[in-house]
Amino acid sequence: MRGSRTCGGGCSKKRRGAGHRGGRGNAGSGKEKKQKYTWFQIHEPNHLGKYGFQRADFLRSDQSGINVSAIDQYIDDFIAIGCATYEDDALVLDVASLGVKKVLGSGRISKPVIVKASLFSAKAKEKIEEAGGQAITQ
Repeated sequence: MRGSRTCGGGCSKKRRGAGHRGGRGNAGSGKEKKQKYTWFQIHEPNHLGKYGFQRADFLRSDQSGINVSAIDQYIDDFIAIGCATYEDDALVLDVASLGVKKVLGSGRISKPVIVKASLFSAKAKEKIEEAGGQAITQ
């Protein structure tokens, strides 16, 4: 049929677009149609498959936290960088200056520290007050 005008494709308008050959480029190389599957495995291994979704920013509530054991362990470092200061012979730590919103209750605290934070867990508040400190919500 090579000598004819349409080469056996019927009307010349039928074979005009890329839909006749299944799309352009990598179209149709998904999970069902695996004609290019091995190429994708070698060159773009993460191209195929589903990888979750992103929640909208207004739905996220990523709250960073710090445990009372970390406060006890790194209190000297916090004093050195200026996040913790002495006020009236009491050690005051503002965790907001560390970029932390919540104080969590894992571990033990041995020193009396006045901790200022946006949020406290119930155990963290209890442990700070047992050690002789205060938990102040800002």
